[in-house]
Amino acid sequence: MPRFATIDVGTNSVLLLVAERTPEGRFEPVLERAEITRLGRGVDATRRLSPEGMEATLSVLESFAREAREQGAEAIAVSATSAARDAQNGAEFMAAAKARAGVTVEIISGELEAQLSFAAVHADFASEAAGPLLVLDIGGGSTEFIYGNRAGHVAFRHSFDVGSVRLTERFVRSDPMTAEDRARVEAHLRDTFRTLPPPPPGAALVGVAGTVTTLYALQHAIDPYDAERVHGGTLSLAELKALVDRLCGMPLEARRALPGLQPKRADVISAGALILLESVKALGLETCRISDRGLRWGLLAHRFGAGATST
Repeated sequence: MPRFATIDVGTNSVLLLVAERTPEGRFEPVLERAEITRLGRGVDATRRLSPEGMEATLSVLESFAREAREQGAEAIAVSATSAARDAQNGAEFMAAAKARAGVTVEIISGELEAQLSFAAVHADFASEAAGPLLVLDIGGGSTEFIYGNRAGHVAFRHSFDVGSVRLTERFVRSDPMTAEDRARVEAHLRDTFRTLPPPPPGAALVGVAGTVTTLYALQHAIDPYDAERVHGGTLSLAELKALVDRLCGMPLEARRALPGLQPKRADVISAGALILLESVKALGLETCRISDRGLRWGLLAHRFGAGATST
């Protein structure tokens, strides 16, 4: 069976997926990897990718591309999101990626990012949804909301410039987070999300990406991380409130030691948790389902699925 690979270069992390396309057109995972490289460090303030962030990301990109080829991937699609969109030197990163890893990086719009995340969630959750499907994609630099239906039609999508790295750099001044820091983050999120249209009646929310999966892993102390245990899980509003209080009141070193939390994500998880909590509250919902299959899965179908070309 043919194999293809996607690499999702985010503001905070880089994710690899190598999958086989079955004769029926489904994709079965062969290899998945994730590394936190913090490409978007400082971008909110400087509008430039830092040398440190670029080097860490390019090194992982080289390794992931090599692994994908060793696994027999016929083609590799690479997307970059918020940090690369915002940076004045994004073209420099793309040129270096081509030279060092032999891949072409596509800097995708927030709207396409939202569409691909919805496609990934729809593939796994539409059959069990009783009504409309809402997708929430929390990244390091941006957060996407997508409203759609069980048939796959997207009625609303929007990308907001709030993410776990961006908000941490912009508002968090103390360790642990002070009440004033937290209040600034919450006020900014509430102001940002007030433009969201109300979700349709009976809608189910599914969250994707590292912040959401990490919070579920934290809640259930899943260590080491196990995608099969995380995917399809549920976090309640009450659980989220308790998690936020716990994380915001805990110093960095204590967060780094928590079962289920990657140490490199510990400095931004509190802001990420606040984004998820305020998102659920803004939508007026009580629960959030968890998907371990985000943008990289949507990109796989978009580039290499039925009717797509692998060029």
